[in-house]
Amino acid sequence: MSDSVILETSLPGVEGRRGKVRDIYDLGEQLLLVSTDRISAFDWVLPSGIPDKGRVLTQIAAFWFELLGEPNHLITTDVDQMPLPDGADRAALAGRSTLCRKTQVVPIECVVRGYLVGSGWKEYQRSGTVCGIRLPEGLVESSRLEKPIFTPSTKAEQGHDENISFDRMVELVGGEVAEELRDRSLAIFNRGVAHAQEQGIIIADTKFEFGQIDGQILLIDEVLTPDSSRFWPADQYAPGRSQPSFDKQFVRDWLEATTWDKNSPPPSLPADIIAKTRAKYVEAYERITGRSFNAG
Repeated sequence: MSDSVILETSLPGVEGRRGKVRDIYDLGEQLLLVSTDRISAFDWVLPSGIPDKGRVLTQIAAFWFELLGEPNHLITTDVDQMPLPDGADRAALAGRSTLCRKTQVVPIECVVRGYLVGSGWKEYQRSGTVCGIRLPEGLVESSRLEKPIFTPSTKAEQGHDENISFDRMVELVGGEVAEELRDRSLAIFNRGVAHAQEQGIIIADTKFEFGQIDGQILLIDEVLTPDSSRFWPADQYAPGRSQPSFDKQFVRDWLEATTWDKNSPPPSLPADIIAKTRAKYVEAYERITGRSFNAG
């Protein structure tokens, strides 16, 4: 296991913007996205990091960008090919950095759901719908949907994104763009599901983001990672309950069992929770890609 945890990064002479788990640097016509080892839960960034988490997420996304062949923003993940300023710590950035084209971001989270889980399951119990879409009666938690559904949301800088109807999405971005994003999101999801299924993984749901350059719509941000998707081991799937997953569920479960009120700064994570969470991220990478993870 890597001993170092990268919680913050810097580039000499370049102003950065800090997101929940990534640092973003403007290099003119290009952006440098650096995935740190920060981890968030319940809308808080935790004081503890997960070793190698940023490298796992960056390398899973790079794998999907290549496999899917979808027009995207990726230029390179090789730090030796990046126009970094003198004095940049390339060793710290290696494996966790993505150089990409700068796009005009479409302000919509393109969510695709293949299973009834999370907020969708809660809404279904109340009204028989998910994001206003009527579903058949008699479904249970983690039921597989007959067909994946597209449920867009608005992007929130702070707090939770807000689910919206497709009609509202049309109002925000126009009919032509909305239809392209819906159709491409569903197609990408289905291709990802087919590959993951061969690796023994269920992709229950995910979210995609898109940007535009000169009218062309590109897949951006991260794609089909444990932070943007729910991954379940197929051999343990059983509808009617929550599923074991390849993500930060250990962290959520531990926090739920503490006295933390979710309104004050969260506590540090114990070593065993950190180690178990790291192991799940690494296992997701190795199963999805078929490669051994090398922390570098």
